[in-house]
Amino acid sequence: MQAVFSSFFSRPHRVGLRAVALCAALMASGVHAQTVDLDHITQLAKQRAAQPYSAADGRLPPALAALNYDQVRDIRWRPDRALWRAEQLPFEAMFFHLGLYQREPVLINEVSPQGTRHIPYRTADFDYGKNKVQPQSWGDLGFAGFRLHYHLNSPAYKDELVVFQGASYFRALGAGQQYGLSARGLAIDTVGGKGEEFPRFTEFWLVRPQPGDTQATVYALMDSPRATGAYRFDIQPGPQTVTTVRARIFVRGGSAGPIKTLGIAPLTSMFLSGENQPRKDDFRPEVHDSDGLMVATGEGEWLWRPLQNPRQVLVTSFATTNPKGFGLMQRDRQWSSYEDVEARYERRPSAWVRPLHHWGPGRVELVQLPTPDETHDNVVAYWVPQQLPAPGTPLEVSYELAWQGDEQQRPPSAWATQSRKGVGYTQQSAEALRTQVQYVVDFTGPALHDLKADAPVKAVVTSDANGRVLESGVYRNPATGQWRMTLRMERLRKDQPIELRAFLQHLQHAVSETWTHVILPE
Repeated sequence: MQAVFSSFFSRPHRVGLRAVALCAALMASGVHAQTVDLDHITQLAKQRAAQPYSAADGRLPPALAALNYDQVRDIRWRPDRALWRAEQLPFEAMFFHLGLYQREPVLINEVSPQGTRHIPYRTADFDYGKNKVQPQSWGDLGFAGFRLHYHLNSPAYKDELVVFQGASYFRALGAGQQYGLSARGLAIDTVGGKGEEFPRFTEFWLVRPQPGDTQATVYALMDSPRATGAYRFDIQPGPQTVTTVRARIFVRGGSAGPIKTLGIAPLTSMFLSGENQPRKDDFRPEVHDSDGLMVATGEGEWLWRPLQNPRQVLVTSFATTNPKGFGLMQRDRQWSSYEDVEARYERRPSAWVRPLHHWGPGRVELVQLPTPDETHDNVVAYWVPQQLPAPGTPLEVSYELAWQGDEQQRPPSAWATQSRKGVGYTQQSAEALRTQVQYVVDFTGPALHDLKADAPVKAVVTSDANGRVLESGVYRNPATGQWRMTLRMERLRKDQPIELRAFLQHLQHAVSETWTHVILPE
């Protein structure tokens, strides 16, 4: 505050008196006339990184800690008390209550032209439902997170647009979408270390929107035993909501040990079953929030890796320099592919990450975990830079994260629309059925649309040392107009995976993305 008063008193006397009165009013109301921007949050992150990590106190009042899942869900923010509703501003904010799994409070502030103020926890802002609790004695608990609302689908109602809750997780929606996969601020040692570390956003600053604004801005401070970070999120709602992320990440030194895997722009999703891995006991043809990882490498290649539900942890990666983008995509948008009237998987968004500067050398890493059901996220994808910054030196990262629906990022040539494993009617020996694997992969896209049915299109297929390509073919499907690639592989060792790469070629030119798939060991 001293700097603020000094600058005010350097002005003419009458202006100075007004400034003193304004400062006094702001202090009385809990508003601090400080500038909050990414540089300010960066200083906080840098200071925190230079200090030993201090874990948050996750103790809750006993009555709150005793509530079960359904009871905590019964505690809801009162919509009529939404931040900015009374002023009829384009965005509104509502807050989540602590309880059960959400035990570590986050601080939330509002940034306005008048300054910055802390938003306190107040019992009158919540409806406690059927819970028999006395929250008046709990004090300023803080919050578990928040959500922003906006006229996304209708001018008559403000839909939920984006949620920040739990560790550094957040997720958003475009028009007509339904929540599916999530993003995170940072991932640490998802694989490669002694155990995954989950950095968490400890404090948020919500910038008060102005009338007519079509973009919301949020700042966040992140902390963990081995890293801190300053984040700015600019959220542009629309048919595909775009979150522009600017981050400055500091690696902590000290006794926590070195970071083995630093995951930038991490995405977390779920894949239980699909056309490439159906479940015999499920009436639904497919169950997933995402069906593949797409990567646009810095060298100009487009890759598609269909997701799977493996029996054991499966980690694969794609090395590149200055990637053009990557994302966990929900390409299949047909309701008939899912047949789930509640989950509506065809409405789940894809998430496409587009770097806004050169990220240098590194790799896109994909981690797939076994899951018994659809309630567990089991897929993670992120960028791993080749070199970590030195302690005290920020790693600056900026990217766009687009939450896409029916209109989504595609390769410029052609792309896979489905990948099916199995055989039709065949006269094969029991040994062949045991050692061989067959796939049918369909492609569509502008590079294929104008080709005649007898065009010389072929499949270029390669395999690692554990597989042998026995047969491949390509033909135009007269029922759909798409082009179908068939593959028959021999597995040399059943207990080892096979990694495949295949693309369509016409007159020596690649006319599709590269379909790259892992045949799981048995």
